[in-house]
Amino acid sequence: MTIAVGDKLPDHTLTQFKDGLETVSSLDVLGQGRVVVFAVPGAFTPTCSNKHLPGYIQHMEDFRERGIKVACISVNDAFVMHAWGISQGVPDDLLMLGDGNATFAIALGLELDGTKNGMGIRSKRFAIYAEDGVVKLLHVEAPGEFRVTAAEAMLEAIDA
Repeated sequence: MTIAVGDKLPDHTLTQFKDGLETVSSLDVLGQGRVVVFAVPGAFTPTCSNKHLPGYIQHMEDFRERGIKVACISVNDAFVMHAWGISQGVPDDLLMLGDGNATFAIALGLELDGTKNGMGIRSKRFAIYAEDGVVKLLHVEAPGEFRVTAAEAMLEAIDA
């Protein structure tokens, strides 16, 4: 079942690389305050690297001004997410979280079967705005699209 507006974010282990490899609880990093979490099918993939992540980097100040924490999640390990963040010039306050086994994506009901293309189970492209762990907005892209999960679209929806 897919997560819906009004649902609480699930508690799953995610990874990040700060001073070393760290495991974190999704609720510890995403379940407090105002948070936008956006998921991409894969680090270093074309749309993710050329549009999705750069848009959030460009609009980080807009999120900061609204008191919103931003996190990027992908079904990659923390080392890949860290390297991708460095290559994209991600600011320290944009969290780069790995969901290496897709457990978080599956718990949300937002997994994508990429096995026919040799990519395994991935995450659909989605963005969630949550307050204290409760989903207030959920945007999921149609296959092959990039519109409703862009930073600009999320800011507009939050401000509406």
